[in-house]
Amino acid sequence: MRILVVDDDPLILKMVAATLSRAGYEVLTARDGKEALMRVDSIQPDLVILDVMMPEMDGYEVCRRLRSKPSTANIPIMMLTATGTLESKIAGYEAGSDDYMVKPFEPVELEARVRALLRRRAAPPEAMAAKPEMTSRVIAVFSLRGGMGVSTVATNLAAGLARIWNVPTVLVDMVFTCGQCALMLNLPLRNTWANLTRIPFTDRIIPIHEVDATMVNQALLSHPCGVHVLAAPPTPMQGEEIDAERVTLVLTLLRQQHQYVVLDLPHDFRDTTLAALDAAQQIVYLMAPDIASVHAASRALEVFDELGYARSKIFLILNWTFQSHGLPRKDIEAALRHPIDVVIPFASEPLVDAINTGVPPVIKPSEEPLTVLFEDLAFILSKEEHKSRPPDAPTAVWKRVWRRQQKRQLQK
Repeated sequence: MRILVVDDDPLILKMVAATLSRAGYEVLTARDGKEALMRVDSIQPDLVILDVMMPEMDGYEVCRRLRSKPSTANIPIMMLTATGTLESKIAGYEAGSDDYMVKPFEPVELEARVRALLRRRAAPPEAMAAKPEMTSRVIAVFSLRGGMGVSTVATNLAAGLARIWNVPTVLVDMVFTCGQCALMLNLPLRNTWANLTRIPFTDRIIPIHEVDATMVNQALLSHPCGVHVLAAPPTPMQGEEIDAERVTLVLTLLRQQHQYVVLDLPHDFRDTTLAALDAAQQIVYLMAPDIASVHAASRALEVFDELGYARSKIFLILNWTFQSHGLPRKDIEAALRHPIDVVIPFASEPLVDAINTGVPPVIKPSEEPLTVLFEDLAFILSKEEHKSRPPDAPTAVWKRVWRRQQKRQLQK
């Protein structure tokens, strides 16, 4: 594997090169951003390690330019810098870096992070091709009221489906103003929806007829749990360039390549949201046990009826987003004239911790209540053809879920 290290400090260059050379990598160096950009095509590195503070052109700009070129857009990039503030890390991820490490570094940690980035590159999303006869299942997670946990449920649902069935699964962030799905999985915004609308650093909008399966696959971010993410654009302005026609096309292409497509939707009925709802076989609607949330759910159900969606398409989740004094479940069901399918108990600290660490509960290998809940929810919302019989190669997560399902059947 070939690694390009870019830094204006000769001592740092020597230290990084020595560490990685001992680990068996071929290391090439550049003293500044301009030299790196001039040599990168001829070097064809498998990984680039960038300093941030460099003369004439900083690491953020070098990273953005690498991401703007088709020949270098998918190369993993690590920022290695003395600047360790939260703002600088966010700037690095927004520029397109995959990882961010602060100097001085521990050689063992540097080697570990390099190995992780190179493993991720070795298995790109486009390698996961679905069979032509595959039938996909599109699940939209939605609420008309903010703060209901839509992104949390969508992220855990997608990760749970991928871990149970070990099949191509994609999480699509439809919150184009400021979506958080990539953040919830600790994934850098190397690629986003913006890659499907405009050529980076140009004014050229990509015509819709040029958007194909290869382009969509290249825009996906890959997570070790098996789920792929189509992240929201970095800025609201870029989100405004995405229209309903483009959404419909992209979802059609994703359905052809993934067994499960999970949609994280905004709290509105704009045209892009309607395009996503139309594409879904199941709409998971989230609400809290309070008057305002019940009122919003009632209005949403009325719209669903007007759109001709069957009530069987609607799956209601009651999320206890506060600790006590909520409306009784039976009263909510009576007001909505629709059953509540699942109740998420109040669990503020674990969910906040999951968001801050980028490790959703469903990924944690434990029998903690939230892990169990999200695993079981993913199983419930799975395709009938999957639930009806054991898979040929059952995963450990499937075995856990199946044992719980069998135990509940015996208890009835």
